[in-house]
Amino acid sequence: MSTTTTPSQDGRSTRWDEHRASRRRELVEATLRAIRNHGAAVGMDDIAAEAGTSKTVVYRHFTDRQGLYAAVCESVDARILRDLGKAMGAADGELAASPGDPRGLISASIDAYLGLVEKDPEVYRFVVNAPLLETPADGDPASPVTNHIAAQLSVVIATALEAGGQDTAPATVWAAGLVGMVRAAADQWLTAPDAMTRSTLTTHLTDLAWSGLSTAWTPSKD
Repeated sequence: MSTTTTPSQDGRSTRWDEHRASRRRELVEATLRAIRNHGAAVGMDDIAAEAGTSKTVVYRHFTDRQGLYAAVCESVDARILRDLGKAMGAADGELAASPGDPRGLISASIDAYLGLVEKDPEVYRFVVNAPLLETPADGDPASPVTNHIAAQLSVVIATALEAGGQDTAPATVWAAGLVGMVRAAADQWLTAPDAMTRSTLTTHLTDLAWSGLSTAWTPSKD
């Protein structure tokens, strides 16, 4: 009786999955280079040329422009969280849920976000404005990035509140509010970055946020 060897049995399927994942990463990196070279309004022809391939191949890996945009956002999201994790001493790129220095956490969070704006302004514009998309997406196309950052911050804020004997319920909305404030300030700063240094803007935003949040970190008195 003969037996048939399937791709999953001989490992070919696994190798193909790994190849596709690797190729997707290469195409995302090529897209980021194209954005830096041509600006946030980069076209698919420029992206394909940077990748040394055709638009057909790019679409084969991402289905459409939305798929490519989402993959770039995922890459940027990981970069922000990695930078923020480093600032907070978290080696794995996730925020350390430590209430030891809450003001330092706020400052590091703000600075990590502004770091992308300063170092990669065209990539930032590409993410928040989504010029690659042919039709406007429902809601905010950059929300997966900002929501993920806010979710990570809410864990740390909740931990700090709990350590101080405070109600942790506001942590989620405070984190979302903090990210929204920084994003709005970053968008305005991007129009005139020479008017203020990143360090100065980080300090101003930290002072603004901490003036309200600091009262919640006061340990309760039993």
